[in-house]
Amino acid sequence: MLLTILGCSGSLPGPQGPASGYLVEADGYRLAIDLGNGVLAALQVHCDPFSLDALLFSHLHPDHCADFTTLAVMRRYHTHPPHDTSARRLPVHAPSDAPRRFARAYAESDEELRTADLSDVFDFHPLTARPTTVGPFTITAARVDHPGECYGFRIATAGAVLAFTGDSGPCDALRSLADGADVLLSEATWTHADDRPPGVHLSGTDAGRLATDAGVGRLLLTHIAPWTDPDAVLAEARAEFAGPVEVVRQGGKYEVDEPVVRRIGGSA
Repeated sequence: MLLTILGCSGSLPGPQGPASGYLVEADGYRLAIDLGNGVLAALQVHCDPFSLDALLFSHLHPDHCADFTTLAVMRRYHTHPPHDTSARRLPVHAPSDAPRRFARAYAESDEELRTADLSDVFDFHPLTARPTTVGPFTITAARVDHPGECYGFRIATAGAVLAFTGDSGPCDALRSLADGADVLLSEATWTHADDRPPGVHLSGTDAGRLATDAGVGRLLLTHIAPWTDPDAVLAEARAEFAGPVEVVRQGGKYEVDEPVVRRIGGSA
């Protein structure tokens, strides 16, 4: 399993990088997780968007899904696509309101909204608590502690397990999703403080504690807000987790395998 960081800026795109987006590959299958602001441009550095096999959305806040509408334009209006996008609709695994939410974002007027239906080029599947097989991946989704219908994921192949927190405050669901994972890709939007609002995000301290409690092999910190010091978040996580931990960077690539997880690319 190969993880590529397409974007990792928390809450909005940063001065040098897109918001949230990740590419996970195994056995020739390409799964994109979240398409925040600027992620479609970053994706094209690594692969043709038409080569994606499925999309997975943790939730429907703009920093995780804003580029879906631009992908819809590509799939609907590209003058020479490599295949018929209506005959080969792209599976989209997402919160239950995704078809309506994306139609509202796509339509430029109330009149267009009445007829907007992106299912001509996308095949929507609402997330549930049941494990789902998507290509070589077994995906377990669980509701986490964040405003709206928001999910974290456990993504497993025969030889690797990647856990992704989505956006969340500390909660029991994260512990279950991350249990024994090779890699925990954890949001860490801000530094730790007693006056942080509950049920929104994790700190570096929270992410480190989660990694220790779940017994993960490696902790990758993402979704750090542009106004947050990433070195401070990293120091917090290292104080709570004795294993390997780092702040991800756009373009970084990680092999998620037992027994060693290797970082194999990306800017420093």
